[in-house]
Order: sequence, then structure tokens, then C-alpha cells
Amino acid sequence: MYDAVIIGAGVVGSAIARELSKYRLNACVVEKEEDVCCGTSKANSAIVHAGFDAESGTLKAKLNVEGNAMMEQLSKDLDFSFKRNGSMVICTDEAGFSVLETLKARGEKNGVPGLEILNREQLMALEPNLSDAVIGALYAPTGGIVCPFNLTIALAENAAVNGVEFKFGTEVESIGRTDSGYTVTTDQGTIYAKTVVNAAGVYADKFHNMVSKDKIHITARKGEYCLLDKNVGNYVSHTIFQLPSAMGKGVLVTPTVHGNLLVGPTAADIEDKEATNTTREGLDFLIEKAKESVKDLPIRQVITSFAGLRAHEDGDEFIIKEVEEAPGFFDAAGIESPGLTSAPAIGVMVAGMIAQKLGLEANPNFVGTRRGIPHLDAMKQEERAALIRQNPAYGNIICRCEMVSEGEIMDAIHRPLGARSLDGVKRRVRAGMGRCQAGFCSPRTMEILHREVPLSMLELTKSGPGSEIVVGRSKEMEGM
Repeated sequence: MYDAVIIGAGVVGSAIARELSKYRLNACVVEKEEDVCCGTSKANSAIVHAGFDAESGTLKAKLNVEGNAMMEQLSKDLDFSFKRNGSMVICTDEAGFSVLETLKARGEKNGVPGLEILNREQLMALEPNLSDAVIGALYAPTGGIVCPFNLTIALAENAAVNGVEFKFGTEVESIGRTDSGYTVTTDQGTIYAKTVVNAAGVYADKFHNMVSKDKIHITARKGEYCLLDKNVGNYVSHTIFQLPSAMGKGVLVTPTVHGNLLVGPTAADIEDKEATNTTREGLDFLIEKAKESVKDLPIRQVITSFAGLRAHEDGDEFIIKEVEEAPGFFDAAGIESPGLTSAPAIGVMVAGMIAQKLGLEANPNFVGTRRGIPHLDAMKQEERAALIRQNPAYGNIICRCEMVSEGEIMDAIHRPLGARSLDGVKRRVRAGMGRCQAGFCSPRTMEILHREVPLSMLELTKSGPGSEIVVGRSKEMEGM
């Protein structure tokens, strides 16, 4: 029997797993997809919010500010990309200044440091490509950008190294009560656990409602994005928000930690919790909307578009607590924006509740640091040369757009919770994320997966079962 089973291997589930691994316990994470970071966590704005949006006194406000404060040290401990680039909420008319004043006052009450309202002259000195219509903005120096893939993977890898088991391709079908805890029935068998953590994203209402008469309802809120090439990645240096609405923080324009420019998201409530397709209408809307923030948006430099789903709960608040009528069942539900920012703090909060519930002791062997995959493109020439001398595979470039080597892909495969698909490799080392969008590097990456895992070519997938790439053999493929 496990002490704890966590449903969901997104950023929240992985953060909880990592915090639980600081205690002596037997824990596992179950995930229906083939890897970590396959749901909401893989398709979002990649923003570390400062914390002025959420209403004071809410969990969203508290955990946003706490998570923001944790992110820099966590990025050093776990070796993932994070930059405190600062954010701006712009306004285009005099009435907008009252909204900025409200956000500033709210942020100060929430504990956000350094907030300042800037006039157009001050803004143009910082961001010369702002729209001519912009007349002021709320500036938050603690806003940041992060790699959501590497944040989630780093948390999960560190949890795994410290003893947490991960079960991929394992879909939870039902949850039942026992005298000693819970039965979690999956399509791969039954798991027995003293406690259950519900970190299932857009499906968290489904599992909550299996154990509680007090029902919750989560709506999938779709957000569509455009990603622009690195040659325009410095078009803005801060994250540029528009005034928020009831549906969210609006369309933003932001650099990414990898040097691209990101535009989005839209916000549309949908019924299908798997509908991550983009739409012509959605992309046209966000492109036009983004022009209100920046002038001459270089939209011809778009290299891809994508969509993600946020888990919007009807109460518009994080639900993080032990379910009253189901002792030992802990919700981490309704985790929409600022969920990515809040995830480290959510991990501490939930793990603390479970530790208290079970009377857990500290794990004296906990290892709190992790080294990521070395990226040649970010190294100095002498560092690169030394790494290639140590392992010549790092001198064989597979993805030319992102300058990803064979050695990096091999590292992605052989790490704890290593990649088993093209998307798994892409999330870890960015092979296929460049301008050609995997048009040239996919066959070579497949060859490396085939050799290193090993997997037959017929077993190789883009993103798990159902996305197989090769559907038959030619004579040249015999034996592969």
C-alpha cells in the first residue's frame, strides 16, 4: 500500500510529488499520458506572475506571491530556465488608469514589491515597440518568464530520484473507500493508498465528485497562441499584458526564456476537455488584439501555433484542501492561472497537509538539487569543446534550428523518467521546436530513440499510443 498516490503528472502533481519526497513515505504518481507535462502544463503562457491580479485574501493571491518568491532559488536548485524580466499592464485611455491604480493597490495588499505606474515617456524608454495608443502601464519588476516543460520535468525528476514512483499510461477509472484508505482503480490495475491527491487538471472535478456529495464543476477554457521565430524574440523585453477581463488576463506579448516571441492566449469555454486544436477565428483574433499592445507586430515570423486548456472552476478559486467527507482525499483542483507560478507553493501546502495527516518524518536522504541536460547552444566555445572531447556525440548536431546534438538527445532518453517519444525529446531538449518544426530532425531523432531505448520503428510515437509515426516496413527496414 502506498502512503500517497497523486493523480496527474503536470506541474502541480510534480511539485507535490517533489515536496512529499522530502518525507519518509511510499508515494506514486499516476498519469494517463506517456510522460510528464502532457496536459495544461505543456501549453500555457510560461509566465511567472507577480501577483497583483487575484483578489486579496484568496488562495490564488497567496500562493501566487509565494510561488513567485520561490521560483528563482528553485531554478538554481533544479537547473531550469527562469528570468525575472518584469511585466507591464498597459492602458490606452484615461479611464484605464483607474484600473491600474486598483491593480496596484491590490498587488501591494497581496505583498507584491516594487509596483509602479509609468507614463508613456517612461514606457517608451523601456519598450520602444509599444503601440502608439498606449499611454500608461502598471510595471511589476518581479514578473518573470520560465520554461514550463523544464520546470515540470525538473520537479518530477527530482521527485523520482528521491523515491517517488511514476506510472505513465495509467488512467484512473474509479476511486473507492476502504478501512485503511482508498482503492484507485486504473486501466492497469488497482492501486491501494492511505491518501489520494487529486491534481488532475481539467478532470479534477471528475475525481472529486467520485468521493464527495459536494460537487464541483470545471470548465475547460481554451487559449490559443502564436509562437514567433527567434529572430524577433527581442521585439519586446518585458511581458506586455492588456487590462484584464472576466475571462482572464487577456492577450499578451512576451519574450520566452528560449528567445522566441509569444502572442496569446484567447479565452473560450468549451465542452470537450481534449480539444486542443487551434482555429482560424481564434488566431486571427489574438493577432489583431496583440496589435493594440505593440506596433508593427512581425506576425509573418510565426513558426507555429498551439492551444492549451485551463481548468476553470465555477467558484473562480483554487480548491486546495482535504475533502471533509472523504478523509485522506486532498484536492488540488481548479488550478488555472496563476497555477504555473503557484505550483511550488501548492506543493509545499499539500505535502504539509499530508505529512500532518500521516505523521510523516523528514527524509534524511533527500537530495534537493538536480543538474539539467547541458545545452551546447548556451555554452561558451571552450565549454562546448570540452564536452565534445568527453563525449563526441555532443559534436553531432541533429536539430540545426535549435542546435541540439545527439548527446543531448541521448541524455534526454537516459535520464530519470527519460523521453520515449518525439515530443518527450522535444520537451527536454527542444529538438523540433525551431523554425522548421521538426521537418528535418525527426528521422534522426527516431533513429536515436530506436537505438537507445530501444524501441522498434513501429513502436515509436510522436506523443504516446495512437500517434505512431511508422505504419509499415519496407525491405530496408527489416529487423528494425
